[in-house]
Amino acid sequence: MKRFCPLSVILLMGLTLVLVSSRHSQHYIVGEKAEDFSLKDTEGKMVTMADYKDAKGFIIVFTCNHCPYAQLYEKRIADLHRKFAPLGMPVIAINPNDPDIVPDDSYTAMQKRAKDKKYPYAYLFDEKQLVYPKFGATRTPHVFVLDKDRIVRYIGAIDDNPETPEAVKKRYVDDAATAVLRGQKPAPDFTRAVGCTIKKK
Repeated sequence: MKRFCPLSVILLMGLTLVLVSSRHSQHYIVGEKAEDFSLKDTEGKMVTMADYKDAKGFIIVFTCNHCPYAQLYEKRIADLHRKFAPLGMPVIAINPNDPDIVPDDSYTAMQKRAKDKKYPYAYLFDEKQLVYPKFGATRTPHVFVLDKDRIVRYIGAIDDNPETPEAVKKRYVDDAATAVLRGQKPAPDFTRAVGCTIKKK
């Protein structure tokens, strides 16, 4: 009769716990369906994903006003919207930060920046900080590409070079959105987001 090595048993139990915990994650992972949300935009209107009747997917970007990384990516986020919104995959930007910690990320400041920068996409305020934890966003910017059924297909960075757009070699979100629109799985479907940490209450 064969005996199990105690180390093998421990490793097996550990693997089981990892698998169970991943299935019951406190935030979305690739392959899970995202709940809709209702958040106020910079014009005072409540916006949901359901409002986009003909959407074939979404590029959800958690970003903000003050973060240098978010500022570096502003034009690239706008370019993503201009490219993919006509194809049915709009950008929806969400500010998750607590303005009591960073006053530059207040709703009033959001309104001013959106107007000054002429954002072509919706810029929403997660005022109660209820939406970003569901997505598992930890940085600004942090991107989630969803398909038409709101299934998360990609999580992570916009590209591989925040500081120098001209030196970008891998356009993660562009590639992921293109794959989703083609009915394909993005590869990679996960990268490490680079940016400022989200400021919690």
